[in-house]
Amino acid sequence: MSRIGKAPIKVPSGVTVEIKGSDVKVKGPKGERSRTFRPEIELKQEDGVVYVLRKNDDRISRGLHGLSRTLLANMVKGLSEGFVKRLEVVGVGYRAAVEGKTLTMQLGYSHPVVVEIPKDTTVEVGKNNVITVTGVDKQELGDFCSFVRSKRPPEVYKGKGVKYEGEVIRKKAGKAAGGK
Repeated sequence: MSRIGKAPIKVPSGVTVEIKGSDVKVKGPKGERSRTFRPEIELKQEDGVVYVLRKNDDRISRGLHGLSRTLLANMVKGLSEGFVKRLEVVGVGYRAAVEGKTLTMQLGYSHPVVVEIPKDTTVEVGKNNVITVTGVDKQELGDFCSFVRSKRPPEVYKGKGVKYEGEVIRKKAGKAAGGK
C-alpha cells in the first residue's frame, strides 16, 4: 500500500470538495479548480476528510494511487493557503520590475526580457531583486518560475543570473594563473 496514497486529506474550513464519480471540484477562498481522475482511483469523502483509494492492486493503480492523492491535496492546499516561490536576480545591472500583467527583466542582454504573467498567478518584486511568485496551482507556479529562470540561468563562475531562493550554485575556480 502506498504510504502517500493512504494518507487522508483533511479539508480545512472554507473549502468544499464535491465528488461526482471520478470528477472532483474544489472551491475555496482563492478560487475554484476541477480535475478528472483516472477510473482506477476511487474517492470517498467522510466528515471533512477525503480518502483516495485504488480499486485493485495492478501496477497502473498502484502507480496512480500516491499521485492522485498528492494532486488532490495540492488542489485543496492551493485554494485555501496558496503556494509561494521566490526567485533571486543576481548580477550587476540585473533587475526586475512588474508592469501590469508582464514581468520585465534586465538580464545583461541588449534588450529587456518580457514575460507574460499567467492568469491566476501574482508576481511582486521586492528589495534586492527578489521576485515573489504566488498562485493556487502548484504545477502552473513551478512551470512559470522555471520559465523565468530559463531566461538567464545562474552561471558557474560568478553565479550571475536568475536562481531559486536558497538554491546553491557550485562555482568553478576559473582559469589558474599561468605558471612556467
